[in-house]
Amino acid sequence: MLRRRQLGAVALAAAAAGALGGCGFALRSEPPLPFARIALLGLAADSPLGEELQRRLSGQVQVLPAPAQAEVVLRVLEDRRQKVVAASTAAGQVRELTLRVRLVFRAETPGGRELIPDTELMLSRDMSYSETSALAKEQEEGELYAAMQTDIVLQVLRRLARVSPAR
Repeated sequence: MLRRRQLGAVALAAAAAGALGGCGFALRSEPPLPFARIALLGLAADSPLGEELQRRLSGQVQVLPAPAQAEVVLRVLEDRRQKVVAASTAAGQVRELTLRVRLVFRAETPGGRELIPDTELMLSRDMSYSETSALAKEQEEGELYAAMQTDIVLQVLRRLARVSPAR
């Protein structure tokens, strides 16, 4: 009897997976880029956002250190992480923090033709804080920053996918 139930559950799961595949469902992936070479300028050497952006770009296109041979030049004007106290107790103990990631960039051809004007991407997340669980809150902060950073990198890639450098 138990074996029939297991087989029924497996058949039901297979049917559901087949239905999802037939409806066009697919996980969001990085969009294909319409160029082969890009130069990244203005990123700090220790920028986590810059590292992720370079890693994701290098999976699709060649990332060059200088703009001379590139088809697209991505200039990062500002890359900043910020932590702000949003709420505190009467005794001055922090109870809530706001975490922000801000990226300002533009894209152009090596000749200077604008492909993407100055664009600001900013994400923020609120996080409760307690001194008694400081280590766990530090880990939560790192995870929130990483998630916001990934979201911003994917937004940059979607914008880069719509440029047409050859014109």
